[in-house]
Amino acid sequence: MDSKRLAQYCCAYADNRKAQQPVILDLRNISSLTDFFIILSGSSAPHLKAIAEEIMQKLKEDHDIRPHLSDGKGSGQWVVLDYYDVIIHVMSEDTRARYDLEGLWGDAPRIKPRKPRGMGKKASTHP
Repeated sequence: MDSKRLAQYCCAYADNRKAQQPVILDLRNISSLTDFFIILSGSSAPHLKAIAEEIMQKLKEDHDIRPHLSDGKGSGQWVVLDYYDVIIHVMSEDTRARYDLEGLWGDAPRIKPRKPRGMGKKASTHP
């Protein structure tokens, strides 16, 4: 799966848990760190954890993809999921405002989160 499609899946899974203000930043022409940052907000520590766990669980179940790193689930302020080409930041509203990743990466194009085509359809068993 290409990194843009992975980013779209991550946003769709986050939406399952009512993540707030999703933003996808396209860093492909700006940074060698990753292709995309996804920045999402949650309303409480349990909400942040639920969003992060939904993304991890669905990527594992549906695509056999696991994060290289996950950090911050116990902090209640900022959870980071690193899938190499896509890094997801699930943040409290206060933490998001304080660190302003959107401003820091302000020259990065934004991609509208969309549900990937074919999402939710069962795979065909025909050869």
